[in-house]
Amino acid sequence: MAAKHINHEEFHAILSQHENVLVDFWAPWCPDCVRITEAYDQLSKEHEGRLVVVKVNIDDEKELAQQQSVKAIPTLILYKNGQEVDRIMEPESKAIMDAFIGLSMQTEKKTTENVIRDTVIIGGGPAGYTAALYAARAGLDVLLLEKLAAGGQMALTNDIDNYPGFENGIDGISLAQKMKQQAERFGAKTVLAEVFSVDLKANPKEVRTNLGTFLAKTIIIATGANPRQLDISGEKELIGRGVHYCAACDGMFYKGKTVVVVGGGNSAAEDALLLSRIASKVILVHRRDVLRATKVYHEPLMQAENVEFCWNSAPVELVQENGKFSGLIVENVADGSQSLISCDGVFVSIGRKPAAGLFLGQLEMTPERYIIAGEDTKTSEAGVFAAGDVRTKALRQVVTAVADGALAVAATEEYLATL
Repeated sequence: MAAKHINHEEFHAILSQHENVLVDFWAPWCPDCVRITEAYDQLSKEHEGRLVVVKVNIDDEKELAQQQSVKAIPTLILYKNGQEVDRIMEPESKAIMDAFIGLSMQTEKKTTENVIRDTVIIGGGPAGYTAALYAARAGLDVLLLEKLAAGGQMALTNDIDNYPGFENGIDGISLAQKMKQQAERFGAKTVLAEVFSVDLKANPKEVRTNLGTFLAKTIIIATGANPRQLDISGEKELIGRGVHYCAACDGMFYKGKTVVVVGGGNSAAEDALLLSRIASKVILVHRRDVLRATKVYHEPLMQAENVEFCWNSAPVELVQENGKFSGLIVENVADGSQSLISCDGVFVSIGRKPAAGLFLGQLEMTPERYIIAGEDTKTSEAGVFAAGDVRTKALRQVVTAVADGALAVAATEEYLATL
């Protein structure tokens, strides 16, 4: 059952009539908001009769969002007897949502089928769903585990112009949904679960999640990469309150304001261009004196009248005044001098780090924690394959992740034939 969309009048009525209410403050233009839809709707179904699960579009209910102090989206707020008891912003997994609700409510214990599958795929980005498609079409018993929604980082991209077959481009969420639906059409099964640990040397191999343990003869790792943080003073406490990692999600909160974008690659350039259409001023901070972004971004950025550049500079501290974010201190990498950039928000776009922590000590990795695997996707452990951004490779793009997914299944079939 999908979560009901409500207005401000219904909001106040529901809070007065029901003991437990969960509200998602969202907007249709926010990629993260759209990404959590499937998981959020599952909450509505799972807790029917115990919890009222609803959604509020902040575009339609600006005053209500301000009254509830919504400063980033999606923001999930849990109410009990008409009073807020807790909130989370931009939940990263269905498991986090479950735990969040579990703070105030008793939830049923989930169970897992005790079957040994041909392969379990960890991660539902382009590599994972391509692997699911190829495995299902090959007649393998395949299960894909995804912690939140199809697409991974691809789902946060507004426009993908370099994926073949879409002459006018396509947004990441739509492409992700198409990949998921295609794989499931051939019998691939998706379970929204967060993986806590794995035993890749066991026979069968074990994947332990918040829903139980899944067993498989082979594992395809397609966990991708996550946004890299600045790791500077004040960052963690200001996330969602001045510090953001998704311009497409939270840019609209800075309409007519001054924002900083940290980074110099394609993502930073894309974020700066997007924000230039929303904010009054965009300051792009980069530790070099030239962008690393491809040339297609250079001219539009240089021509944007409200985009400024702070070259040869690195952020060192986030500044607060009376508990509110007020600016960013940057250091010149050449002479060590520091200066304050007064701004209303900072968008961090300094690349990705591989999501491979689960496999430390079990697979060979680079110092940067990329899983070492060649073009055949074979890792150091027999029957375990790595596809997409999580593995060592020369180019990390949607099209190369898709290729990896197909190759991983070919290697999987080869391995299964030896058992």
